[in-house]
Amino acid sequence: MDRLIYTAMVGTRALVHRHETIAQNLANASTNGYRAQTALIHSAPGASPDGASRVAPVETATGTDFRPGPVLQTGNPLDVAITGSGFFAVQGVDGTEAYTRDGQMELSPEGNLVTKRGQTVLGEGGPIAIPPNHEVLVGRDGTISAAPAGAGRQNAVNVGRLKLVNPDEQNLVRGSDGLFRLRNGEASSDPNVVVATGAVEASNVNVIEALVDMIEVARSFETQMKLLSNAEQNERAASQLLSFNA
Repeated sequence: MDRLIYTAMVGTRALVHRHETIAQNLANASTNGYRAQTALIHSAPGASPDGASRVAPVETATGTDFRPGPVLQTGNPLDVAITGSGFFAVQGVDGTEAYTRDGQMELSPEGNLVTKRGQTVLGEGGPIAIPPNHEVLVGRDGTISAAPAGAGRQNAVNVGRLKLVNPDEQNLVRGSDGLFRLRNGEASSDPNVVVATGAVEASNVNVIEALVDMIEVARSFETQMKLLSNAEQNERAASQLLSFNA
């Protein structure tokens, strides 16, 4: 009897983990540059004290779908999207270097280039400062130029270059702030990373697929709960039979 209860219990736990992952993706379906999370579940064989073998689904970790999201044209010169693989380097709240695909940027009151969430955008030499009353121009290689308002591109001066990196995705870890970091150290700039201006990369979450997965998880959860209910009914019936024979 305990085998059925154990199987249903671990199955339910894995489904709860998957449900949380899908819900997190749906909540970030409109977050620029968001990379969908994946629930990694595998079958884990085990053995009970009586020698019987058991196989149960176990959630091992939460992975990441690094497929690119759609690029949306905005016309805003401070909006930048990476074409192909790569990441923008930003400074997390904890002061460490982190990486994101969200290239929707703006100027802070101090004149520094920051993301919409207030994270400092890092250049190859550190934070990028824009002179007051200057227009920002971004090149395909991430070069940042600034020109006096109304003066034209020919009067632009180089003020820095975005730190664009392309680390091995297997070495990236997603933090609680949604940013990625290397397991060890910091990534080096990659001159092969190219950006497009006046555009942002949307989330790569497929909402329809996520909703279908949510329905599938709900039905599977109902099945597991029915198994637990059946196990309880079987246990009651067995107890009644034993009481009659006592």
